[in-house]
Order: sequence, then C-alpha cells, then structure tokens
Amino acid sequence: MDPWLTVVGIGEDGWDGLGAAARRAVREAPAVMGGARHLALLPEIPGQARETWPSPFADGYDRVMARRGSPLCVLASGDPMFFGLGASLARRLPAAEMRVFPAPSCVSLAAARLGWALHETATLPLHGRPLAALHPLLHDGARLLLLAENRDTPARVAALLTARGFGGSAVTVLEHLGGLRERRFEGRAAGWPHPPGADLAVIAVTCAADGGTAGGLSRLAGLPDDAFDHDGQITKRDQRAVTLARLAPRPGELVWDVGAGCGSIGIEWMRTHPACRAIAVEPRADRRDHIARNREALGVPGLVIVPGEAPAALEGLEPPDAVFIGGGVTADGVFDACWTALKPGGRLVANAVTLEGEAMLTALQARLGGALTRLSVAHAAPLGGFHGWRPAMPVTLLALRKPSTETEEAPTP
Repeated sequence: MDPWLTVVGIGEDGWDGLGAAARRAVREAPAVMGGARHLALLPEIPGQARETWPSPFADGYDRVMARRGSPLCVLASGDPMFFGLGASLARRLPAAEMRVFPAPSCVSLAAARLGWALHETATLPLHGRPLAALHPLLHDGARLLLLAENRDTPARVAALLTARGFGGSAVTVLEHLGGLRERRFEGRAAGWPHPPGADLAVIAVTCAADGGTAGGLSRLAGLPDDAFDHDGQITKRDQRAVTLARLAPRPGELVWDVGAGCGSIGIEWMRTHPACRAIAVEPRADRRDHIARNREALGVPGLVIVPGEAPAALEGLEPPDAVFIGGGVTADGVFDACWTALKPGGRLVANAVTLEGEAMLTALQARLGGALTRLSVAHAAPLGGFHGWRPAMPVTLLALRKPSTETEEAPTP
C-alpha cells in the first residue's frame, strides 16, 4: 500500500517554520487532523477538511486508523517520532504506509539554548507518568531534560529534588521554545521561587547532591538493605547481588518475583534498565504495602503487584523471561508452575535457607541440571572488647536455564 498517512511536525513558529516539503504535504492533503492549537497555526486552504484531535487523546488513533487508505495529514508537536504521536502511529502501521516530516523537538531546542550535548543528557517525558520515574536518574552532576506534564510540574520536580537530597540542583524552565513567546526562568530546587507558568515546557536540571549525601543510589545490583522498607523478609544485600547476577536482566525482559517479600529482587531488576519489567507476587497485604512504598521510593512505579498465593496467583500472568522464587519453593506446585510458564531460554533462580528447601533444590538439580551454589556470608561485629565474624544463615541457590528447544539440554547458567 502506498503512503496514505502524512505526519507533519510543527513547532511554536507555526507555518513559517515548516520546510517546503512539509508545507506542500499540508497544502495537498484533502483532510488534516490535529490539536486545536496546531490547526490554528495553518493558513486557510480552500476545500480542505479539518478535524480536531479528540479527547481522550488515545481515541484519535482509532479515528486515524478508520481512515486507513484515504489520504490524511496529521499534525504533531515538534519531532513526531520523539515521544510523539508519530511513534505511536508507527506501532500501528507499516512504515511504507506513512510519511513523516519532523520539526526540531523541544528537547533539541532546549539543548541548543543551554549549550548541552544531547547524547550526554537524560531525557524523560512526565506526561501521565509518576514523578517517581525520575529517581533512578538522580546522581551528582547529571543533566536532565524533562518534558512537563502541566504548569505545576516544575514546582513538583523541585520538591522531589529537595526531598531526595538534591535541593542545590539548578533548575531552568524553558517555555514556548521556538516561538515569539519563548521565555526561560531559573532557580534552585530548594525554595523554588517561581509561580506556575505555561503548560508546555521543558525543565532542565543540573543535579547537585546536598552536602553529606551520597548523591543517589547505584543502579548496580546489591543496594543496602536499609534502602528498602521491610519487616526482615528480604533477600539480603550480598545474596541479592549474586541472585540478580544469575537472573541476568536484559532490556525489555520480564521477571516474576514469586514470594516477593518487600520486592527487592523485582525492584533491582527494573533499576538495571528502563525497559525491564517485573511482577511481584505476594500473599500478605502488609508486605504488598512494603513493595508499593519501595517501588515508589526507588523509582520503578511500573512494577506490578499481584496479590495471592502461588501457584494459583500465577494463572493468567504474562509469561516471564526469568523467574525468582524467594519464598515458597517447597509449596506444592510452585516450582512446576513457574517452570512451565517460563519462556524457552529463560532463567529461573530459586533460593532456600531451610533444610527442606535445600533438599528440594538438590533434587531439582539432579533432575534438571543447572548450578547449585551455597552462599555463606559473615560480617564483622563487636565481640567483647574485640571484633569477630558473625555469620548469616547460609543460602542455597539453584540457577537454571530452560532449554530453547525440546532437544536442547539445559546448560549451566
């Protein structure tokens, strides 16, 4: 099918800022669809039908798809393929059915105004996204470009930075970039002095950790135990680092954290990469509350919490790329349900601290192979007037990889 859909990016400079090819595409289109603000930037074109993009926003995609095969031009802000509706339409259509004429994105314009290198800057849209998603990006010296959700977003970002120990961060708000109304205002996060401004803005942050703070948490596995809200039911730091190394998270993959406790495994899995996903299965309501608080505080608000006991609670869940069984490995049907649901080539790690759990892992290793490891950790502690080693309970860990085919043998992870 020939291209029937044309997506034109338009900036605050409107019609005058469009290139010749983009202008021609708009002029020749029998129908144009876009936000009221965008449509108002176009000149009158005799005979051209115009339709305002609907609310809720997602309904507009169905209207576009209903016209499939009939020529249509859609207007979008800046670069439609950069967190824009062009990217959303491209997920619904083959590339051969659409043409895209991008304008400079607001992020590109902000970087140009600030003299920042885009490839050295983290970018995060905050539209319809919890501010907690910002937490993993915070470290001393980081440069961030944030797309505001509305006029209140700069003050909310400043409050979050202050609460997380980055009150000295420099914050610059850039509004209406590329247009006649372009303006900027600046300040420190702590005591943010400005009233709400425009709804459309880019918030530039140069992170500065307050004196005496660590300047953010590492994204590597093995956060301190006290980084989590928990009741003692937590995979301890050293064992957690080894467990996550065996789970081997990769971008875009999903892990099941079965018997999640405070959610530490799923949370650290997701912190390794923004595209990583996790489902935490936990029967106790008080521990699910711990998980909810931890996913917010540690910047992974997308972690899904499933109430209930495994294996029943696992029914209907999206098949995982990896599974961690931290609690309940001896319960009837839990391992078998996890192993059956695991995708071919996926990894499963199960930990046990009891003799019964260790016996089961030993039997599973004899049947399925994999690597069986016993972790013993001791920490120095006062002993009278001296110091001695205080051992933690040893943990037995079984790491398996599911064969990719029925004939493949499972290799040692």
